Amino acid sequence: CETCSKEEAKYRCPRCMKYSCSLLCVKKHKLALSCNGVRDKTAFISVNEFTDLNLLSDYRFLEDVGRTADAAARHLAKHRPTAKRLLSSLRNKAQKCNIDLRTLPIGFTKRRENSTTFNFTENKFYWHLKLVFPHCHAEYTLKRVPDDKILADILKPYIDPVESDPVVCQRLKIYTASPQSDVRILMKIENRRQNSVRYNELDASRSLLDNLKGKVIIEYPTLFVVLKTLKSDMVVLGEDASEPAESSDGESSSLSSMEEGEIRDSS
Repeated sequence: CETCSKEEAKYRCPRCMKYSCSLLCVKKHKLALSCNGVRDKTAFISVNEFTDLNLLSDYRFLEDVGRTADAAARHLAKHRPTAKRLLSSLRNKAQKCNIDLRTLPIGFTKRRENSTTFNFTENKFYWHLKLVFPHCHAEYTLKRVPDDKILADILKPYIDPVESDPVVCQRLKIYTASPQSDVRILMKIENRRQNSVRYNELDASRSLLDNLKGKVIIEYPTLFVVLKTLKSDMVVLGEDASEPAESSDGESSSLSSMEEGEIRDSS
């Protein structure tokens, strides 16, 4: 024991690594050295002394940091009146454009990553947009896409054989090698039952705003780019022989399966 130097040591302080024989000596060494007995999670450990326990401790430390940062972000966003007013204003502007924009609670992935804004000077939206290319298992996120931009122009940097980035072009070569007439742009109908998922086909020659009118958008639009010549399990509304074409307004309102999954993850 490094405190009394009489008894055999039984304990070692996680903080200062001093040996002690009893609770009394532990309290004495804490008082003498102003030691709190809590292990210093950021203390340097050489590679030779690094063990699996140290690795596990570091992993848990990083988890604690992540939880603390996430809790702080949620607390600030939840109690920030400005954020609530901006969201309300965003929904109201979307409603005036005949777009049913819905926002998720604080903490959801789509809520955190959404960067959609409305420019009051220009009187138009700048959308956070996700492009999904199922045939190549590729996804791309676009920020500040003006609502008056034509869908075909939005896709040019990705599937146009001349204007697309060489790296992107190589990854999406199935699309770049296909004629533009084979490209279809689909968007999931959000207010459908989970066992009846359908998609709306968008018009590539029209603007993003025109295509979003009359639609339900949860946080931001996600566009699926598919090819007619390749098999796809995405059923476009009205193309299924078992059901007639209908408006999505008549369906019962519910979150999409992705949002339901996020609710389960969050809980």
